[in-house]
Amino acid sequence: MFISNNACLVPSSFWLTGIPGLESLHIWLSIPFSSMYLVAVVGNVTILAVIKMERSLHQPMYFFLCMLAVIDLVLSTSTMPKLLAIFWFGARNIDLDACLTQMFFIHCFATVESGIFLAMAFDRYVAICDPLHHTSVLTHAVVGRLGLAALLRGVLYIGPLPLMIRLRLPLYRTQIIAHSYCEHMAVVTMACGDTTVNNFYGMGIGFLVLILDSLAITASYVMIFKAVMGLGTPEARLKTLGTCSSHICAILVFYIPIAVSSLTHRFGHDVPPHIHILLANFYLLIPPILNPVVYAVRTKQIRERFLHILKAESQPK
Repeated sequence: MFISNNACLVPSSFWLTGIPGLESLHIWLSIPFSSMYLVAVVGNVTILAVIKMERSLHQPMYFFLCMLAVIDLVLSTSTMPKLLAIFWFGARNIDLDACLTQMFFIHCFATVESGIFLAMAFDRYVAICDPLHHTSVLTHAVVGRLGLAALLRGVLYIGPLPLMIRLRLPLYRTQIIAHSYCEHMAVVTMACGDTTVNNFYGMGIGFLVLILDSLAITASYVMIFKAVMGLGTPEARLKTLGTCSSHICAILVFYIPIAVSSLTHRFGHDVPPHIHILLANFYLLIPPILNPVVYAVRTKQIRERFLHILKAESQPK
């Protein structure tokens, strides 16, 4: 139910458009999106199962990989079921509280994932620059604390976003969100009141998370490369850098889609709306799909254990 107030509304729910401009293709779009979601779920659950079953993988890097897998499952599941419901059943309505909850989970766990990548960069730095103390510095307890710190940072940074919308922006020009999920700016731009605080807070969090985290990760790898260049032989350098290759690939898979989506949103004023929305969905889907593939292909222990499980399952009982 809505209450009119100077052409503004007090909504109890919103209406998601899905992919605006491509409504006639929603049923066809559901095929690649549902396939990608299935691949993401199966891939990340497989990574979790393989690491749990293989005791030799109970090391800091793989514990962080488990955290990434859980985060990717949360991120993809926060958006894809609702998007597929829109595609298949036209279920566009979303309750206000459900919308704000979805917003929190999406932005919070994207922030947590960035924090885990930062922790993984620290792990690689210690492993390469101070290998003798790696096991004493990165104990299981320390790994758990780093994961908890990343989670708490996400909650503290993102928690105010839906709260400020709930408390400061009760009136909206429309209930129609031109998006497939409750993205922060998509909701804020519909509000009737002063959104300056919301806008600056959102941009500030984006700067703190994306820019500072990426700078810290870059700094750690500069020191890693300096240490690697000091090794005696090219073979030793390549072998040492090979231990970082999966992490570097995963970082690029995470940050590049976010950067492209953000730049397109900020500066691509001539880009059609459906391109904006597709890019926003891809940056939530691409890391959950590619992270398991990257680590399965680039990490010998995971690849061998996975093939061993497949062979064991395929043999007759």
